[in-house]
Amino acid sequence: MNTEEKRYFNKELMTLAIPLALQNLLNALVGASDALMLGRLTQNAIAAVSLANQISFVMSLFNGAMIGAVSVLIAQYWGKKDYINARRFLGMAVRYVAVISFIFFLLAFAIPEKLMAIFTPEYELIRIGAQYLRIVSFSYMFAGISQCFLMMMKVTNHAKMSVWISAVIVIVDMTVDLFLIYGIGPVPALGANGSAYSTIAVEVIALIWCLIWVRKKENVRLDRSTVFFFSKTHEKDVWGIIPGMLASSLSWGLSITVHSFILGHLGTDATAAASVTSVAQQLIQCLAHGLSSGAGIMIAQKLGQNMLEKAKDYGKRFWRVAFLNGLGNICLIAIVGPFVYLFYVLEPQAKSYLLQMIIFNVVYMFAFAYNTIITCGVFPAGGDSKYDAISVFFATWCFAIPLSLLGCFVFHWPVMVVYVVMCLDEIVKVPFIRRRYNRYLWLRNLTRENA
Repeated sequence: MNTEEKRYFNKELMTLAIPLALQNLLNALVGASDALMLGRLTQNAIAAVSLANQISFVMSLFNGAMIGAVSVLIAQYWGKKDYINARRFLGMAVRYVAVISFIFFLLAFAIPEKLMAIFTPEYELIRIGAQYLRIVSFSYMFAGISQCFLMMMKVTNHAKMSVWISAVIVIVDMTVDLFLIYGIGPVPALGANGSAYSTIAVEVIALIWCLIWVRKKENVRLDRSTVFFFSKTHEKDVWGIIPGMLASSLSWGLSITVHSFILGHLGTDATAAASVTSVAQQLIQCLAHGLSSGAGIMIAQKLGQNMLEKAKDYGKRFWRVAFLNGLGNICLIAIVGPFVYLFYVLEPQAKSYLLQMIIFNVVYMFAFAYNTIITCGVFPAGGDSKYDAISVFFATWCFAIPLSLLGCFVFHWPVMVVYVVMCLDEIVKVPFIRRRYNRYLWLRNLTRENA
């Protein structure tokens, strides 16, 4: 790659990555604003809401696998300028996501107490979390469908629009949270339930905005012929990618849920500290997610145009990007860590855990950059979605999770030892990525000439 090509690569990456990173940051700020305001309320409130949100998190894993698989094909067809098939795959995503979201809505609305009891035995956390869950479940349908359209904005080079939507959502969420959580003027203080109502409000706004945008853009506009389009060929192409993405998504995501289960049984101090640490992680991870999405879109579009050598050059370039992002994550930990430590109202023991967790995350977040950009960005761009599932299975489910469960329930290790063991999976995966990359299983054009 010569100097001119590197300049073009950097320009293209920044055009995609910066808006995508900003959108991820703004999305993280929605959750962070809830956590920040609840953190000033009571320790039980933030712990209960954090556990309750594991349900929407699991739902996002299923939706994310479907949307991720479809986005690969849309990106390749969009690079090929085949807009009809790009719209057909968008319609397919909307259908599947609507069904998944409705199932999770029914579960969260009908049996919230039973769902909360999975994560914690403490009655007060179950009570607060169940009330929150029954209310917030109404946001699931809106959130799922709007994510399909936000994905389309990213893939079709309209990422700036998703940033505007996310920016408005943050402002609305923080404003409504302030009124409903604490109560201002005639508005009653609803505590954790106020956060649930604000979530519904922002998801409704996001979906309405997305529908207006889709209506105005001819190349992405949905109609009856695209929403209800069915083809065995299209289904086969999508389901060739979904199993790997779903296995990866569920393996990783359910491990986070198991983390919550373990920490919930280590006590409220550990749960609260881990919840606050998670907020810091989500804020810092935004850039890696933006770069990963940018990598996937850039490489997929080149593959759709059958420019395999150019896609290979892009893949090489993203190794350097991942290293620089890892260094950036370390700097961000140094900035965000002290802020979250000083801001939250936590018990002394919880604050001690929080400080130690932040220090450990210096190493964790460096490894996260490689796993996200290469494994979740470069590889899936050409349909290689299996490796992430394999690496998560061995590193997480055969190593980190069994060892941390034994440490918690059998050996009764200290809280911080259990926490570090749970997070080792991201670190042990790094040395094996290069070997998979060099097999070039990700260097494939997935489009069909007669689709």
